Amino acid sequence: MKTAATKALSIIKIFTSLISPLIAPLILLAVWQYASVKIENEVVLPPVAQVFDILLHPEKDLLSMGSLTSNVLMSTIRVMFGYLAGVILAVPLGILMGYYKKANRILNSLVEILRPLPPLAWIPLILAWFGVASFATIIGIEEGEWYVLLNNVKISMLIIIFIGAFFPVLLNTIQGVSCVKKTLIDSALVLGASERDIFCKILIPAAAPSIVTGMRLGLGVSWMCLVAAEMMPGSISGIGYIITHAYTLARTDIVIAGMISIGMIGLLIDVSFKKFENSRFAWQRLSK
Repeated sequence: MKTAATKALSIIKIFTSLISPLIAPLILLAVWQYASVKIENEVVLPPVAQVFDILLHPEKDLLSMGSLTSNVLMSTIRVMFGYLAGVILAVPLGILMGYYKKANRILNSLVEILRPLPPLAWIPLILAWFGVASFATIIGIEEGEWYVLLNNVKISMLIIIFIGAFFPVLLNTIQGVSCVKKTLIDSALVLGASERDIFCKILIPAAAPSIVTGMRLGLGVSWMCLVAAEMMPGSISGIGYIITHAYTLARTDIVIAGMISIGMIGLLIDVSFKKFENSRFAWQRLSK
């Protein structure tokens, strides 16, 4: 009897763990459907089925702007370019500022001045500097498939995404490095470790959980900045462009479908980072 009861309890726990994350979204869908029926205005709030028809057919052309899939793919390419540039610059600079106090004193005031500025506040200045120049303009490609791809990757968009990713990664890297126990570094120096050994074998591994957390936050901010970046002049594709153009044509169903797409991608990114953290940095939880 105890074995049967234990099995039943374990099944109930598994079922609850699978169902509980769906409760809030299902309640939201129910409220949304009820409100749309009451309002009876598709421009204000389209029915759930109308929006999900777009999501379930992502290859369908939307207002001659391409499919949802192609636009999400273009947005992903833009985010990856800008995000990776932010990470490549922020991680080494964060390690430098976290380890060398003199470098921190020199650069910290500049970082703290620029950090509170929203990425969107840079848009007028970035447009004045770079206009609608793209990778295709810089490389000198004027035709072909590569031109179509690289012409959609505007420099101004990438800078906005870069700014969104840079500061979360930088600050978390500084925090992770500065919190490394000084006794570890002193012990390594006593044993004859070089600066390179300290960076590669002590600082980076010890600060890795904080760096990954910063990368996770930075990627989320990059996606938020992307939508605004794709609303800038020169944009002819991307999920942000679809949302803006659909709004001007009163296609609220496409607007909501685009918003849901961004949310689902953000959820996928967050879950992926959490799984990576749990698999790689389980020791951090055990050490607390």
